[in-house]
Amino acid sequence: MCGRFNVSSDPLSQLLMELVGMAHPGPDNHNAAPTENIVVLRLGEDDQPELVSMRWWLTPFWSKEVSTKYSMFNAKSETAAKSPAFREPFRKRRCVVPVSGFYEWVRENNRKLPYYITPAHSPGLLLAGLWDRWTNAETGEVLESFTVLTIAAAPGMEFIHKRQPVMLSMADAHRWMDPGNGEFEALIGSQMPQELEAVPVSTYVNNARHKDDRCLEAVAVPVYIDGSGA
Repeated sequence: MCGRFNVSSDPLSQLLMELVGMAHPGPDNHNAAPTENIVVLRLGEDDQPELVSMRWWLTPFWSKEVSTKYSMFNAKSETAAKSPAFREPFRKRRCVVPVSGFYEWVRENNRKLPYYITPAHSPGLLLAGLWDRWTNAETGEVLESFTVLTIAAAPGMEFIHKRQPVMLSMADAHRWMDPGNGEFEALIGSQMPQELEAVPVSTYVNNARHKDDRCLEAVAVPVYIDGSGA
């Protein structure tokens, strides 16, 4: 699963300027959690890229209400194309979620210890997402929300968790968003388009109300992950 992000607008602006020529609008959130708003990248109605703030917990367009009854902040890529909640967004409403890194918890000696997974040599990660637009039938209120696709963990990532977010290269990010691309399933895999570091961090990050950069402070030597399983 993937349940917490670090979003640092300054490094992410470098990544997004290279990808689409736009800066990240902020704000920074060093411990973003499901149901919070996060900036995602999608193609607008004119097929031009746009950065939009959306709620991280997908609400299908056909839903009667906004709810957290079911876990909709992640979607399994193996089944998303057939899922009632995700199949239409999978075909028509794909987005990219730019993050500086994400957190995962590893069980060691009956304790769950947090790790911060971040690129070793670049300013951020591009995660594959799906988005949808829900309208309140009574008030006309519009809610745009998204989910992050996950896949079985790549070699080297398995000690962190059995699953990981789907990570995209620059080129694949453009292809993923393209509504005319019918071969999008080929973009989804347990791939690592860049080298990563898994940084042991303090349990301070366990509390989702903590948003400052103390969440990123290392408490031990980072583990280098190259995806080969070596």
